[in-house]
Amino acid sequence: MNEYMDKEKIERAFGLLDERLRQLDAPIVRLVVCGGSALIAMNIISRTTKDVDVVAMLDQHEDLIEPVPLPEKLIQASRDIAPLCELGANWLNNGPSRGEGGLFQMGLPPGFASRLVRRDYGNHLSVYFVGRLDQIYFKIYAGVDRGGRDLTDLVALQPSEEEVEAGAHWAMTNDVSEPYHMMLKKMLRKIGYEKVAERI
Repeated sequence: MNEYMDKEKIERAFGLLDERLRQLDAPIVRLVVCGGSALIAMNIISRTTKDVDVVAMLDQHEDLIEPVPLPEKLIQASRDIAPLCELGANWLNNGPSRGEGGLFQMGLPPGFASRLVRRDYGNHLSVYFVGRLDQIYFKIYAGVDRGGRDLTDLVALQPSEEEVEAGAHWAMTNDVSEPYHMMLKKMLRKIGYEKVAERI
């Protein structure tokens, strides 16, 4: 089984998810998706991913709400269609905003909602992909601790010095510790943003 998703597989999974939500007579689901799947779906980068990260949801008024817990019928629908796309049972998850230290719980970047890119996959599923600037912020924050693919994605986003500096300041509001500050500066130097590292 190949659990990895490219753009075509992501689109197919969302289409099947909408259909299954309809069959379950579920209310309209509005997901805010970040991470690799959003970057792939929006043609910002070309790679594969194993999951879809839900950072928030939207209510019927399109106000951001915490994605914890995910609606039961959404979880059921995602697991029902997983075998059809050769995906793991938890391919759709709220990992980025699951606990107290989650992105939603700590506070999303200013203007976050205005930069979301909406795509409707039918009458029961709308996906709001996180915008490029906010992806930069999230990748900076995550890259300090995790490195790896987060840093690769960050470099691929080709952020300006101004975008990196703004993202670094946002990241530091979520972790005010001195060790994090030092690791952040080290990471920025590693990926070629020495001037930003000096300024923060």
